[in-house]
Amino acid sequence: MIGGGNGGNGGSKKRHRVGSNSRLSSTAAVIDSSRLDGTLTEGSHKPLPTSSIRRSNSRHSFLPIASSVPNGFNDPNTADVILRLYLDQSSPFDSDDSETAVAVDSTSEFEIYLHSSVLRRSKYFSALLSDRWKKDSGEVDYYRFNLAVTAGSINNHVTVLQLLYTNEISSTIDTASKALELLPIALELLFEDCVTACVRYLEAVPWTEEEEIIVLSIIPLLRDEESVELLARVSPPKSDLSEEMLHGLILTAIHNHPNMAFAKAFVAKLLRDFSSRESARRVLDKSFETSLKVVKESLEEYSSPDFRGDHNETEAIQRLNLHTAMTNGRHLLWLIERMIELRVADTAVKEWSEQASFTADLQRAFRDDAWRNIVPGLPAVVLRCTCKLANAVASGVILASRQVRMKMVKDWLPVLIVCKDNVTPMLTNHKSLYLELEETFLKIISTLPMSEAQELLQQCLSFSTRNVEDCPHLVSAFTTWFRRANRQLPGLRLISLHLMIKLDRIQDISGFSVTT
Repeated sequence: MIGGGNGGNGGSKKRHRVGSNSRLSSTAAVIDSSRLDGTLTEGSHKPLPTSSIRRSNSRHSFLPIASSVPNGFNDPNTADVILRLYLDQSSPFDSDDSETAVAVDSTSEFEIYLHSSVLRRSKYFSALLSDRWKKDSGEVDYYRFNLAVTAGSINNHVTVLQLLYTNEISSTIDTASKALELLPIALELLFEDCVTACVRYLEAVPWTEEEEIIVLSIIPLLRDEESVELLARVSPPKSDLSEEMLHGLILTAIHNHPNMAFAKAFVAKLLRDFSSRESARRVLDKSFETSLKVVKESLEEYSSPDFRGDHNETEAIQRLNLHTAMTNGRHLLWLIERMIELRVADTAVKEWSEQASFTADLQRAFRDDAWRNIVPGLPAVVLRCTCKLANAVASGVILASRQVRMKMVKDWLPVLIVCKDNVTPMLTNHKSLYLELEETFLKIISTLPMSEAQELLQQCLSFSTRNVEDCPHLVSAFTTWFRRANRQLPGLRLISLHLMIKLDRIQDISGFSVTT
């Protein structure tokens, strides 16, 4: 952490960086409290001791060597600041990783020769070099400062100090990881140009998931104007942004994408992997309602056309209505499959069971011959939607109320019957679809009270075939109903027996005769 608090004020009008925050990197800059009186130490220019600058044994980096450039970084001949970097052994962030820790000898410290005119680019050093730190006695040759670092951050500290000597900071930052290594140190030293360069680089490049976590930890340490672009990338402006995105992807996949099958498969995977099932439910419910509304309106206009216009124009409108119903019917089927897959089709099942007007329009449309040459697959699409939802109810994937189960069969059974009677010739896949839906409706009917089952079963006679053996599902359904109708439950007989025993006891105790 940055210590020597008086040295950090510096009269700066900007908000101070907080270098002690635990979310910063493992670096920490301190003024050695035991050396505060010796912060300014008289000395003479002398050759840099060999013990002051050592080459690291790490294969990744090297500690600085004396500069041959006058007034350059670590030039002992012209420097007026000696900065002692030493390892903070007590740091909880110290790493034992031999690949990242810099090897130093038992002294665990070294000195770097710097220039006060350059260090003033850092507001931290500028504060230390201010008048308040000068002694009353005469001039001095050296300022001496101490900076505590952790083993894994030594090279990054040296890099930031070197960047004080250049105006081409951006050329040093060539990866997001490098920017994230330098940024916390630049924040601690209040090196604004380096902070700006790191933030600007991070704004422009992709991050890995691990890098994003580090960015999130550093954002609170940045000023508002510095963090706004980073926050925009990782923070949703509103709580329902994920749902809005999912809904937009669904609409694009089913309406606009040229490779619709591939797009649908990708969106289906996103829905399966989405973290919130409730959000997926809301998005799918919204899309389902939209597609269902379009199909219903198209069939309503087709079933009740306006003949006041030109005949050819009316026919074109009718064709358009059928094509619209067919296209959105396919979208509806895909949505229903996704809802059942995620077990979030409760609303869809309820909505599908409340379509008395829609099913009436379908029956009128399918009794007409006009649709046959325009959208011959429309009946199958509608019945597949019904079959998917009915199967989910019959199998217990969706737990629907008795009223919903009854209304689903009551409203959609006539559509199935009309399709069987009018959609000819019956294709093989149509036959299997009809048979599956028949069996599913009969299963649902078996879950209803006997009075409701009685009414619906009478409408199922159309399931019968020339050979009774070819409709075992229908035989089984009626057999079950009659078995239940003729059964006197054992529980009822037991209740009657108990009642008779109690009445006999009352008669014995009271002496009154009780007629049963």
